[in-house]
Amino acid sequence: MNNVKHVLNAKTILVTGAGDGIGRVAARHYAEQGATVLLLGRTTNKLESLFDEIVKDGFKEPGIIPMDFATVKASEMQELADVIYEQYGKLDGLLHNAAILGDRVPFESYDMNTWMKVMQVNFSSACLLTRVLLPLCQLAPNSSIVFTSSGVGTTPAAYWGAYSVSKYALEGFAKLLADELENTSKVRINILNPGGTRTKMRAAAFPTEDPSTLRTPEDLMPLYLYLMSNASAEEKGQYFDSSWSASSDK
Repeated sequence: MNNVKHVLNAKTILVTGAGDGIGRVAARHYAEQGATVLLLGRTTNKLESLFDEIVKDGFKEPGIIPMDFATVKASEMQELADVIYEQYGKLDGLLHNAAILGDRVPFESYDMNTWMKVMQVNFSSACLLTRVLLPLCQLAPNSSIVFTSSGVGTTPAAYWGAYSVSKYALEGFAKLLADELENTSKVRINILNPGGTRTKMRAAAFPTEDPSTLRTPEDLMPLYLYLMSNASAEEKGQYFDSSWSASSDK
């Protein structure tokens, strides 16, 4: 995909975890490319800061959705879907990016309250949000839902605990949904593994790692833009990682 300005013009895209890291950078790039971005996150002042940044630079006014996936109720998510329908009429894209790391300890030492919280934030809330927003995605002519995974989600690894299990489950859910929708819907489902990226979560997981050896979130944006643009309309049920390049477009 050529990185032409406004490749997302007239699209409405919701980004979870928009306050920090990859989510924040992706939301900013979607706005630069002409989308109306709905910023979902648990920290209101971070969302407001990004809102101000986007508006100051002359892009379409985003929406702010303060929501904590650790405590959110199903009724609150349905209310969100109703508001999006009333204000925008459809949803052209959904980037599932919100996640928490939890503990990196042997399972026998894992605090079960933390385990359940990680599963709630990383997996269960993503499933529920997809359920209530899928009808809005069906109303768009070419909607994209992207699930963010991890290398330890594709292949669970020792001492990654609930984070690894939640991402493994999320990949399974994405594959199930992609299979169900493949021949019945224009909505496309894909999985994205950003790999090692210079974020706060990565630093927490690998405290001794030199961050200068990692890609930045900005380095990944061609792929994030591709998966939300019409150029990826035929990509369904695929797994993408940081090895992707624009030259590999079909």
